[in-house]
Amino acid sequence: MRFSKHKLLNKNILSHIGLWVSVILFLSFIYGVGAPGTFTSFFIILMFIPVHVTYFYTAAYWLIPKYIDENSHLKLAASLLTLAIVCTLAFRTIEIFWADPYFNRVMLEQNPEFQWKKLRGTIKEQYLNPIFLVTAFEQTNFIIWICLAIRFFRMWHFKKQSALQAELNFLKAQVHPHFLFNTLNNLYALSLENSPKSPTAILGLSNILRYMLYECNTDKVYLKRDLEILENYINLEKLRYEDQLDLTVSINGWIKEQTIAPLLMLPLVENAFKHGASEMIKDAWINIQVEINGNNLKLKVSNGFPVELLEHTEDEREKIGLINVHRRLRLLYPNAYTFNTYADDDIFVAILELDLSKNQEKIASSSIEDSRIEPKQDTPMQALNTP
Repeated sequence: MRFSKHKLLNKNILSHIGLWVSVILFLSFIYGVGAPGTFTSFFIILMFIPVHVTYFYTAAYWLIPKYIDENSHLKLAASLLTLAIVCTLAFRTIEIFWADPYFNRVMLEQNPEFQWKKLRGTIKEQYLNPIFLVTAFEQTNFIIWICLAIRFFRMWHFKKQSALQAELNFLKAQVHPHFLFNTLNNLYALSLENSPKSPTAILGLSNILRYMLYECNTDKVYLKRDLEILENYINLEKLRYEDQLDLTVSINGWIKEQTIAPLLMLPLVENAFKHGASEMIKDAWINIQVEINGNNLKLKVSNGFPVELLEHTEDEREKIGLINVHRRLRLLYPNAYTFNTYADDDIFVAILELDLSKNQEKIASSSIEDSRIEPKQDTPMQALNTP
């Protein structure tokens, strides 16, 4: 933790140094056009940098945060105006006593008859010259407000990203209790029957929970691993339904090192068992199809449900699971997915199409072997095989 803080501090220091180096080079180039040389412009700009630095950090890190937190906009405006006037006078002072005399000496070396107009008159007259004051005000504020605009943009972007991350964490956290609630119901049903399969179900649940707690803390997981957990969940459900459920699983395509946001597919499959198979007295069926083509993933989950539930489809079916999936997709894969649900007669269908190349991140772990899932049509799901 200490190392990461030092690393972040060093990164911030370097970014600020880079900012001011860029400012110096930019101003040297701009004002070097009218100066006798780039070095002369560079040296004069260095004289004014303390004013710019003081102006920027006083405004950006003290006045603006202080009065925004207090919601005192009038005080903020007054304080910024006062700071601008003080920095303008400081800028003008540097001009009168150091910058202008230096510039005049350099020009005299090239033209002995040169007389820098800004040095005409007494010190008081130079200070009170309205044209020079306005020019100093412009030169003082121009670069500072560009820097402040950059900082405000970065602050806005950071807050936006923080808000999105907080919402994603909230949505991801919802998956865990929702899944646990449904699975505990299954275990309860097995325990009522004193089923010998209860220990196997508990072991399967612990494997899935271990994945949720320790492997889903990242933004991305390997697609192969997420499909394995999906398989574990289906096998867990099969313990409960046995021959009472007509379950068909088909997974086709090549799996290499594609990654996916964790637990996007599980709620769709879970929804089919919870609101489909568990509601059917007989003739319960679920069809799960996964197609992988490069970075394109298509998941289609269809299941039967009682006709009398059709009129409650919008109110009862699209609960936490499906709404959660839709909101996470909107945040994680904008413009890179389609997600639709259909309810007709006694069939409910959920179709997710996803471009896995969007929002892709490298996962730091041991290398994963390329694997291919051979087409398996109309057969119960088997373990993922690696040739």
